Amino acid sequence: MVNSLEPSAAMSGEDNSSGSFLNQLGPLLILTSIFFLNFTSRITLAPLTPNIESDLNLSHADAGSLFFLISLGYFISLTGAGFISYRLNHKRTILLSNTALGFALIGTAFCEEVWAIRAGLFMLGITAGLYLPSGMAMLTSLIPARRWGKAIAIHELAPNLGFVAAPLVSEAVLVWFSWRAVFLLLGCVTLIMSPVFYYYSRGGEFRGETPNFVSFRQLFGNLSFWVMMLLFSLGIISTLGVYTMLPLYLVTEHSIDRNVANTLIALSRISGVIMAFVGGWATDRFGSRQTLRIVLLLTGLVTLFLSVASSSYILYFVFLQPLIAVCFFPAGFAALSLIVPVELRNIAISFTLPMAFLIGGGLSPVFIGIIGDISSFALGIAICGGLITAGAIFTGSLKFHDQEN
Repeated sequence: MVNSLEPSAAMSGEDNSSGSFLNQLGPLLILTSIFFLNFTSRITLAPLTPNIESDLNLSHADAGSLFFLISLGYFISLTGAGFISYRLNHKRTILLSNTALGFALIGTAFCEEVWAIRAGLFMLGITAGLYLPSGMAMLTSLIPARRWGKAIAIHELAPNLGFVAAPLVSEAVLVWFSWRAVFLLLGCVTLIMSPVFYYYSRGGEFRGETPNFVSFRQLFGNLSFWVMMLLFSLGIISTLGVYTMLPLYLVTEHSIDRNVANTLIALSRISGVIMAFVGGWATDRFGSRQTLRIVLLLTGLVTLFLSVASSSYILYFVFLQPLIAVCFFPAGFAALSLIVPVELRNIAISFTLPMAFLIGGGLSPVFIGIIGDISSFALGIAICGGLITAGAIFTGSLKFHDQEN
């Protein structure tokens, strides 16, 4: 989902020009595994929400607020990750993030009170947020620049596979154990990966860059920057926001068995692995502005259909909606890179993503949950669909610093 945080090779301080791609594939797959666990840990709450609601006697709004706490922690951590990687190096920052995430997952599994679970989920977001900037810095120092596209495509398999694995793993564990065992299992596997990463990974032994506050005025005065922050928020609503509340929607309002709902949601996300590449092709072929306009328009309309479809047709839109929504990100990152000069691109991404995740992955589930309590999940999803559709209008406001090829 995030594929444009790469620093230049010169900034990395490491030589990535030697060695074949196959020689670097092992360390790359280890890094991708860390990202997979990082992302899956943040979204595994979604397929567990029906059980957690029942076990803790939560309202739909309360359930949505759990996603907000993860996103809030992620927002804070991602924003300040540069200060941590400057004190440590990127490899140690990833090690810290992964190890702390494992303990946060295990700690949450043993929490009994609602307030303790909320605190555990907030810490889960805090620990997970440290990974991404250092992960991308390590990847681009490890792989020659001419092979970044291939390497990032492999790295980006992690979130797409996470969308598939989270419901399937949850259902497999729930056959025998409670929802707490899912967090415990993820925590243990995450901790096991820490020594594997430390001893077998390569690269990343250089410090990160602290945020450059001198450039903030130029960035914040750019209208296109704020438009892109809005569009990324809508893009994340269309993927992560809808995903988080979809199990509750299918179980509560369409009377679909939880096991069946989670399995179908997992299967619907398999297409994302391929469609991300289709989105990249469309961006190269039609340009990022036009691709964003089409993707937002179609995704918004399909999300609206998802909210009004009868139980006989709902599954068609469960599969169709993510098929289109995932195409947003290649075009989104290309456009985000074009609206600012080269020297501001990392800063633009570092400020856009945390806020977009907070809104799209945190506030939107709360909003859908509140509307679900007041009226219905369908209405909340319909409003989100309308906002996503309206986002297509704002693509015309984008002004690119560089011309698209």
